[in-house]
Amino acid sequence: MKKKILVLLIGICLFLTGCFGNGKKNILKDFQKKYEDLKAYQLEGNLEILNNEDVFQYEVKVSYQKKDKFNVSLKNKANNHEQIILKNENEVYVLTPSLNKSFKFQSEWPYNNSQVYLIQSILEDILDDDNRTITESGEQYIIESTVNYPNNRKLVNQVVTLDSDLNIKSVKVVDEQGTEQMKMTFTKIDLNPSIDRSKFDINEIMTENTKVPNQTPTPGTTPTPSPGTTQTPSPNPSSTPTPNVQTGSIEDVIYPLYIPTGTVLTNEEKVSKTDGERVIMTFDGEKPFLLVEETSSIESEFSIIPTYGEPYLLIDTVGALTDSSISWSSNGIDYYIVSDVMSQDELVDIARSITVVPNAK
Repeated sequence: MKKKILVLLIGICLFLTGCFGNGKKNILKDFQKKYEDLKAYQLEGNLEILNNEDVFQYEVKVSYQKKDKFNVSLKNKANNHEQIILKNENEVYVLTPSLNKSFKFQSEWPYNNSQVYLIQSILEDILDDDNRTITESGEQYIIESTVNYPNNRKLVNQVVTLDSDLNIKSVKVVDEQGTEQMKMTFTKIDLNPSIDRSKFDINEIMTENTKVPNQTPTPGTTPTPSPGTTQTPSPNPSSTPTPNVQTGSIEDVIYPLYIPTGTVLTNEEKVSKTDGERVIMTFDGEKPFLLVEETSSIESEFSIIPTYGEPYLLIDTVGALTDSSISWSSNGIDYYIVSDVMSQDELVDIARSITVVPNAK
């Protein structure tokens, strides 16, 4: 009798163990089936980015349409500054309606980097990690996997929370100590939306989001470039530059809170430009670099500016990151950091340390 009971108990344990194991496999299989071959989706949510003791919050809206069309709206909740990362059949753009500008990139975005707000990226990171873990917590499932942030090595893992129907509720990106660095909370996901084609048309988007008149780029104009950008020569040699709206002067010079060891500020110069002011700071030593701050200019006509590098989400704005420079606009100021000797990680560290909100008047 005891032997029969023992055999029965062993059988129950094996059955439960088998079900639990298969359950894990089914969760991953069902999750993959639900999200892998989407023809379109729209989502909304809130993104939090941690920088030292500060938390920067974005309102995020994403529209995706197969094949290869993305519209990602990122609105900074602190100042309502909105930028739109747009990928259509042709190019990658970062649209900045407040400046009436679009920065055009030759980029593999979003496939060259993990993206906490894109379903494809979340799924790909999970499937690429053979050591991923799946746990059940109440009526939720937690999937943890590695991530791919080549320009921010401190970001190593993502923690994806699903409800009982495998809907994505949140994604946390953590460092090696498990400390949260980013968190995307999804408030709405529509996997079968009807998306108007205008959602991926750069002129339609800028017309809708910009109140400055004459939104269509004028052939032959040569808009003033932002730091770190390059422009295509005008096809019309007799054309004149697009006039800009003057945004004022720099009231306070902003210094980086982080400077590499053995590097010091050796020169600072403020100069006037036609539509504002520019401050040039030279840092010399073991890791020399140049920091430029200047008042942003608002184009009176919508301008598309070819830009080197990759779109990079830098705390409170989307900038451009190259092998030797990083540039961005924030609170009415354009920033540009360049160095021949520093790595991208070091450039980003300096840029992230410029957290004091500047004043433009």
